[in-house]
Amino acid sequence: MSHPLIVQLRFTRSECQRGLEGLSDADARRRLLPMNCISWNIGHLAWHEQGMWLIDFQGQTPLPQLNELYGYNQPASIPPLAESLEAWQTVTKMTDPFLDTLTTQKLQEMTLTDEVDPNILYTAGSLMQRLIYHYWYHIGEIMAIRQMLGHTNLAEFVGDIDREAPYKPH
Repeated sequence: MSHPLIVQLRFTRSECQRGLEGLSDADARRRLLPMNCISWNIGHLAWHEQGMWLIDFQGQTPLPQLNELYGYNQPASIPPLAESLEAWQTVTKMTDPFLDTLTTQKLQEMTLTDEVDPNILYTAGSLMQRLIYHYWYHIGEIMAIRQMLGHTNLAEFVGDIDREAPYKPH
């Protein structure tokens, strides 16, 4: 059984996918300034997961191009939706086995030092929360872009969290 935070991450990922249902490539690549386009957001989330779970904690960089294409403070781009989704699916598939090994103890003991301030130490647990909140930030942005593009019948609020990812104590 996966740790409750991992269950929450997987639910969050599924909510992100739900927010993409019915999205065309053309609309995914539309950029409404100052926001990035939807396809960039998906690649950006793949970049974040790869950076933490694969590069930082496992020393693997399966998709080195993600930093240049989707990293923080990189120039804006409008990548094809299929390309971004493929990167996201590759990264999440590769991270899942590692995530399944995480326990409360590992989430507290595994740490990374802040790149800017080496006096700050992040636990894997706090990084997991940061990632989940990062997803929700971009889910909101994606839904706002879709509304601005005139899309209707979009997913509303949070999906079936009570069945898919209910609260469980550690």
